[in-house]
Amino acid sequence: MATSDPEVDRLWEAFHASVNMTGEELRRWLLTDASGEEAFPADGDVSVEGERIVQLLDKRRGDVTDDDIELMERVSRFVQEELAEPRPQDDAWRRRMMRVGHDPLSPDSGPSDT
Repeated sequence: MATSDPEVDRLWEAFHASVNMTGEELRRWLLTDASGEEAFPADGDVSVEGERIVQLLDKRRGDVTDDDIELMERVSRFVQEELAEPRPQDDAWRRRMMRVGHDPLSPDSGPSDT
């Protein structure tokens, strides 16, 4: 995918604004019991979104595939929708957010009034 594609550039920026955890932070989180069973299955199935997000975070913008673009769009939309009504005291909500690489308790989680 060419790095000069404006749509890819827009999605890349939106994705990286939505995902406020590094690939390593997300990988460590997904390996914990707190993340939930569906995060990193024992058989190593890389079709799981958490693992795909980790892999995407390790990529350069010019190396994204069409599948990556679709994932960036889904993750960005999910995070924005969830942040519209934040529930930081809800552990299940926080775990769902963290499974896609967004820690809602991080200082850079969203608008300062949330």
